[in-house]
Amino acid sequence: MGTKERFEATAAEVARVCEAAGRKPSEVTLVAVSKTVGPDQVAEAIAGGATDFGENRPDQLVPKADEFTQATWHFIGNIQSRRIRDIVGRAALVHSLFEERHARKIDDVARERGIVQDVLVEVNVSGEESKSGLAPDQVRAMLQTCADLPNVRVRGLMTMAPQGDLDAARRTFAGLRALRDELQPSFPDLTELSMGMSEDWPVAIEEGATIVRIGRAIFSETF
Repeated sequence: MGTKERFEATAAEVARVCEAAGRKPSEVTLVAVSKTVGPDQVAEAIAGGATDFGENRPDQLVPKADEFTQATWHFIGNIQSRRIRDIVGRAALVHSLFEERHARKIDDVARERGIVQDVLVEVNVSGEESKSGLAPDQVRAMLQTCADLPNVRVRGLMTMAPQGDLDAARRTFAGLRALRDELQPSFPDLTELSMGMSEDWPVAIEEGATIVRIGRAIFSETF
């Protein structure tokens, strides 16, 4: 099975899980995480119907986004100040904002370019020291800061769950959804929940994910 067929199979499975959870497949965006592959496999995934791709390094985002302008590109990695100029405008959505200084730099670059950069605020729901992101009780202040930046628009929240424990993943995803629901009356643009990766995305969809980030199931021949 090639990349095209693996993407088609993954997209069909996402649709099935959505329907089993009582949700419309159109409510969930499948982001194909292409960080480990080259342009040939990106092209194959596009042939299979992929429209959204995720990269975690600017060195990979820049050439792929510039080559495949028909796709929607997501930046899902750690933000570095010196690489923000490479990200703003190329990534339709930046998933990993949690530092105020980065929000201000994104705002500056976006203003120079005459655009509004959509972002997600990364939240460390599980509290694991190995994970980046704000504690849930810090998110409101970050949203208030971003609300004063005219060229940054926060579209939602992102989190990563503990690996290897689907019960912990479910608690993490439910926690992010509850936080979004709590904050949304004050921040109406807060609609997206980016949560769920190759090992736990079905649980994420059941708990309300609007974006799932899947790489291995699409691009790995041995998955």
